[in-house]
Amino acid sequence: MKIASTKEWLARATAVALTAALACVGLAGCTSPSSETAQQPAEQQTQEPAEQKAPETRTVTDMAGRTVEIPGTVESVATFGSVGVLNAFVECMGKGDLIANEMPANFTKNDKWAMQYKFAPQMKGEPVLETADGIDMEATMALNPDLCITMMEDMAQQLEEAGMTVIVLQWGDTEDVKTAVNLMGEVFGVEDRADDYNAYFDETVKKAADRTAKLSDDERLKVIYGDVESLTNPHVISEWWLTAAGGQSVTEEKHQKNSLEYTMEDLLAWQPQVIFSSNTDTATIYADANIASLPAIQDQRVYVVPTVAHVWGNRTVEQPLTVLWAMNKMYPELYTESELAEDIKYFYSHFFEYEMTDAEIDSIINYQ
Repeated sequence: MKIASTKEWLARATAVALTAALACVGLAGCTSPSSETAQQPAEQQTQEPAEQKAPETRTVTDMAGRTVEIPGTVESVATFGSVGVLNAFVECMGKGDLIANEMPANFTKNDKWAMQYKFAPQMKGEPVLETADGIDMEATMALNPDLCITMMEDMAQQLEEAGMTVIVLQWGDTEDVKTAVNLMGEVFGVEDRADDYNAYFDETVKKAADRTAKLSDDERLKVIYGDVESLTNPHVISEWWLTAAGGQSVTEEKHQKNSLEYTMEDLLAWQPQVIFSSNTDTATIYADANIASLPAIQDQRVYVVPTVAHVWGNRTVEQPLTVLWAMNKMYPELYTESELAEDIKYFYSHFFEYEMTDAEIDSIINYQ
């Protein structure tokens, strides 16, 4: 057998290597376009911003100082206790359609809170979650709202022990309404709306102060809020709005706790010139011989404080309107009824997203 020379062997090896190299180049040329195509979607995907999803849960601190984990998006709400107050906070944030429970029997026994069913009509016929004995826990658990709201810490504890998510609102001082609104803004993700309300609150109080600034002490009317038949004032917040509207509250020094009881001797000594009544029975008030000597009776200046979303004289997000309404009743020459009508219409349209009719506005201004 003939053995190849070294030169022949090298020539053959070189040819084989060259052929292999050319084959690799050819394969690379064939595969590179498909590789680029395969890579393009991955490159494009990394360049596009990821879609922002709402977190499944969030943490808020309520007004009792409790740290509460709430859903990322709250889609249903149940209110407990002072439901008129609480519903109004929810409605003011434009979220009245989330209220999932009917008002308890003590709110529906008459038509005093009828406007609640115009602000949140879906409440009608929904489960009632409270009885005279307290929370109906079975009904509450069956409803299973995303969030429960109350102003009572003992109620919050009961609901929490039953597995409910619950926050507490509190309102002691005047400024607490702004804190509560800020919390509601955070809960519902409408912080700008909360800021808007708080700015409106301050602007309205300033407007009343400016309108009444030139009144002397003698010109500022002596006023009282509450029921002069039962000799009670239901809420200390009245001391603030009576003064903010330009009046002199005759109960201011005596009123230290939330509610106030006084005597007939006190009332006759105070001699109020205006009575802002929580009692709608003005005929009985005017006919009461015991108080016939009061200037407010003699001058026919007894005015029933309106209830719309809630009682304007007590705690409510409608408090700026309480100030304006009281100012108009005391000093109509400084702030007219037509101005009041415009302000009422604006407030409920802007914050409650409800368009008041002229008849509804008139019934508020001249509430009976």
